[in-house]
Amino acid sequence: MYYLTKIEDTVRIPPYRFEDPLEEVAIETLNETYNGMLDKKLGLLVSVNDIEVIGEGKVIMGDGAAYHEVIFNAVFFKPELYEIIDGEVIEIAEFGAFIRIGPMDGLVHVSQVTDDYINYDSKRGALLAKESKKSLEEGNFVRARIVAVSLKGKSTKETRIGLTMRQPNLGRFEWIDDEKNKSKK
Repeated sequence: MYYLTKIEDTVRIPPYRFEDPLEEVAIETLNETYNGMLDKKLGLLVSVNDIEVIGEGKVIMGDGAAYHEVIFNAVFFKPELYEIIDGEVIEIAEFGAFIRIGPMDGLVHVSQVTDDYINYDSKRGALLAKESKKSLEEGNFVRARIVAVSLKGKSTKETRIGLTMRQPNLGRFEWIDDEKNKSKK
């Protein structure tokens, strides 16, 4: 889920940027500082959108830069438990599939792909269902439900998002379409 949050902080404007538009430099600096930062409560900061308030600058002895108190709006992405998401399969492994969901990745363990028995085909780099003949490969688009979220550390590398596709209307988009077509007959 994406949402907007107000944040208060101080932004440093280096002297060589004093002639540039202040708000533009401040947003650029804040994006360089904050983009990709992970907060356990707020989620992943995706972008600093705009600055609501920018205070008068203060120069600190020996630095030469101006420091401005700011209140800015930032867009966060926080995966919510039981949320249904659409994503792209970016990697297949023997133990499951990694799904790109916005700015983060989640894992569908092989036990959560379908109700069918799953085999890993290392030559194709695919997960294959034994009886239904369904396959899951890199580049496939899927719909999944978030069943576990662990936002730890300061980056997405330490984040764990568990997904399932073993519920009605979840899975590869083609599987969902096939089920809808079967029910119409």
